[in-house]
Amino acid sequence: MMGHAAAPGAASLLSINNYHYRRGGAEVVYLEQNALFEQRGWKVIPFAMRHEHNLPTPWSEHFVDEIEFGQRYGMARQLVNAAKIIWSTEARRKIEAVVRVQRPSIAHAHNVYHHISPAIFGKLHELAVPVVLTLHDLKIACPAYKMLTHDGVCERCRGGALWNVARHRCVKDSAALSALILLESVAHRLLGCYRRHVSRFVVPSRFYLEKFVQWGWPRERFTHVPNFVDAAALQPDSKVGDCFVYFGRLAPEKGLQTLLRAGAQAGVKLRIAGTGPQEAVLRALSASLGADVEFLGYRSGADLHAVVRSARAVVLPSEWYENAPMTVMEAYALGRPVIGADIGGIPELVRPGETGSIYPSGDVGALAAVLAQMRAMPDAQVAAMGRAGRSWVETEFTPQNYVQRMLALYAELGVRA
Repeated sequence: MMGHAAAPGAASLLSINNYHYRRGGAEVVYLEQNALFEQRGWKVIPFAMRHEHNLPTPWSEHFVDEIEFGQRYGMARQLVNAAKIIWSTEARRKIEAVVRVQRPSIAHAHNVYHHISPAIFGKLHELAVPVVLTLHDLKIACPAYKMLTHDGVCERCRGGALWNVARHRCVKDSAALSALILLESVAHRLLGCYRRHVSRFVVPSRFYLEKFVQWGWPRERFTHVPNFVDAAALQPDSKVGDCFVYFGRLAPEKGLQTLLRAGAQAGVKLRIAGTGPQEAVLRALSASLGADVEFLGYRSGADLHAVVRSARAVVLPSEWYENAPMTVMEAYALGRPVIGADIGGIPELVRPGETGSIYPSGDVGALAAVLAQMRAMPDAQVAAMGRAGRSWVETEFTPQNYVQRMLALYAELGVRA
């Protein structure tokens, strides 16, 4: 059975994301938004891909079949998956069945690329369901979604030159995958999957909004809604630590080689929580530099919070166009200042001298100077920065503010709670 139909007149949210577990920042926002709207009495209907790590839900029977790029599939399955990446008839069929029974007031999608596919948007449009899409990355502009390639930040595809994604093998450095994503992007643009069928785009950072406008999107299609954190659920520690913490994925675009070199130059202790494709490279670099670095592996929940509370400051040394990293808000909620690179949406979330520091992205010497300055700063001043960050998230980046902003957007699209 597919669940019970919504009560007449009850507001209902069809909430769409590839994964139904806490895989990354987009999934955290998706799941937390679901919980917030359920708390307000909305009926929330998740729609995702089947996956072994998914959280339990009575709605999983209408989820689409799994596609995992890292899995080894036979040739027949690979061809089926390639077709689904571009246009999933399965997703269209299943979402239509859900809509016809549940009659959702609105559909709100997060990450659907490559798995569920934007083929669902046209079907939702046909069924007169307004569609909101939160842009956690740059996919509607950049086929490879990061505006990043082998030589750093990249905007070669601006103006429609999408062939660059294949030319520079921007997807996992694979000619085949990059060619497939080029085909996907061309097809979706010709079909108008986003431009014709998405009612409004939500952007968590002003930087992303401006970047999409620069790439030719109409400003009025976008609404800036910052991410949020439940600070009440995170307890800070007034005693500041002596180390600097990074937590997140260990990937080239995160700027961790710059952080290790800067840490060694400044002579400070680093603690790195997370896993990812660059872990072996980073461990080798740390050993060669003689840096004071502790690699903690994957941490989550209370374990991760304890790591953050052990810090003097949290460092976000990114070297790509970050959107609105949850890392910053979580650090603030735990009472720690943030040292961030001046790239993407990071500068919007750091008030220099008040809640942390900003330095030029990729600049080892500048980061080393900031680390040394923060280490030499009196503990009371560091603690005051942490308190200022927490105060900021408690007033601006709250779940209540997020819900009210989203409800206002839904109301603009004719949906009333």
